[in-house]
Amino acid sequence: MTKKIVFLTGTRADFGKLSPLMDAVESDNTFECHIFVTGIHTLEKYGNTFEEVQKKGYKNITVFHNQADVNQQDIILAKTITGFSEYVKQISPDMIIVHGDRIEALAGAIVGSFNNILVSHIEGGEISGTVDELIRHAVSKLSHIHFTANDEAKERLIQLGESKNNIFTIGSPDIHVMTSVELPTINEVLNHYEIPFKDFGVFIFHPVTTELDTLAEQISEVISSLIESNKNFIVIYPNNDSGTEIILEKIHELESNKKFMIFPSVRFLYFLTILKNAQFIIGNSSAAVREAEVFGTPAINIGSRQKNRSKNKEIVNVEPKKNLILNAIQQVENKRFDEKSFFGYVENTTERFLDVLRNPLVWKISIQKQFIDIQKSGS
Repeated sequence: MTKKIVFLTGTRADFGKLSPLMDAVESDNTFECHIFVTGIHTLEKYGNTFEEVQKKGYKNITVFHNQADVNQQDIILAKTITGFSEYVKQISPDMIIVHGDRIEALAGAIVGSFNNILVSHIEGGEISGTVDELIRHAVSKLSHIHFTANDEAKERLIQLGESKNNIFTIGSPDIHVMTSVELPTINEVLNHYEIPFKDFGVFIFHPVTTELDTLAEQISEVISSLIESNKNFIVIYPNNDSGTEIILEKIHELESNKKFMIFPSVRFLYFLTILKNAQFIIGNSSAAVREAEVFGTPAINIGSRQKNRSKNKEIVNVEPKKNLILNAIQQVENKRFDEKSFFGYVENTTERFLDVLRNPLVWKISIQKQFIDIQKSGS
């Protein structure tokens, strides 16, 4: 009997990670693939990226607007739960698949667990040190099946009381894409986005929602540093979290500066090409502490948002202070690191994912979860 699987995507980043898994499920006759598109995909100021999902040609796509340009995260959560719950009742899926640590993933896990539907979580068990980590762990506790990027994440899930029998290490789907898919050439990307420079850094800075009282000061220091560095920068909008408008206000001040090209969003494969060819990436995006090292692109991580996410000693970690940031830019200037991946590189990620879904025993995993205590030595 065909199993009906729903993927929930709420951001450009999670779609980049989920799309190879969506492709695999869509092309397998064992499954019926459905995609629920929401979040910043539906916002015009981010480029209406739901259209990029639609261009992929999936058979069953539903677009749901869960937020206005500015909404509190709790309101977005409530709206997403309401909309996704109504959708789920209409199509009656056998499994819901969510990714990461965003509000939309939490909503999907809540709806699934409260409606006795199997929930699978991609890339649980990771840490950061911010509120995103709390959301990620909450999603894991509401999920029945876990697809982790590495064994370290698996061990954290076991610490959270999850059954090791329901945790499958498949690697990170986007690392799989980075190492196995032919990317667009840098000339294609520069021409497509009409970027006039070939030497550039990438800047992405998201709000840390627990630091809103200092955010204006932080972003002022950061932007001032970028201007003073006299480098070229490709700037990509932050996530639509509380505090985003504070960051965007400073970014908009750069629009007349020819050293900066500003984009609400960039296609995933095009972004990978930009990252691969950048002199460095700077900000507090996970791309700096995850994807950049795969290409050997130097990374400057600013502030606390990614504090605990990487053990790569080549990443330069700095506080949001102008003198420290300028020193960091000089430190990585004209450098290139060895291409490597400390995180999430596993061969055949999509095949491993499909192998789990094709296993009849997976579909018999109990929706009534039990907390599994860690066996202490000597007990």
